[in-house]
Amino acid sequence: MSRDNALQLFVLCWLAGVYVWLWGDLSFGNVLAGFVIAAVIMWSLRLPKVQVTGSVHLVSILKLIGLSCYYALESSVAVAWLAVRPGPPPKTGVLRIRLLVQSDLVLVLCCDVLNLIPGSMVLEIDNDHRTVYVHLLDAGSPTAVSKFYRTTRRLEKLFIASFERSRQS
Repeated sequence: MSRDNALQLFVLCWLAGVYVWLWGDLSFGNVLAGFVIAAVIMWSLRLPKVQVTGSVHLVSILKLIGLSCYYALESSVAVAWLAVRPGPPPKTGVLRIRLLVQSDLVLVLCCDVLNLIPGSMVLEIDNDHRTVYVHLLDAGSPTAVSKFYRTTRRLEKLFIASFERSRQS
């Protein structure tokens, strides 16, 4: 079985599993309906192939997951404090950062993680220049801006180490 066929079979089973889980009833009819609906979705909503290169490095991925969870928790506390603290609302801003990732898939994954961090939201991705424009909730001080850039650079390095390291070696 080729890699593409194995991936399609996995997606088919995953979609059918989600369908059964949403119905909350594991029955033959639900499983069959899940597979039929999953097949219709996969046939009617074909996605373009994404070039996947590099290799996956488990230790780096575990570090990336841990760091992403830490940043999400830290930012949640900071955003909650900004919401309840006395004083004027924070100054917001749109910041531009050029990422060094090579793969389109890794670029999108990195932007997804940036969106998961409370207080930041990716507004635009310039794929040609690998530039990302991010709205930052607290951009009122040079310290907050430099912290955002440090956080993004650290995440970017972990994404490269997790998925693109074999290119650089």
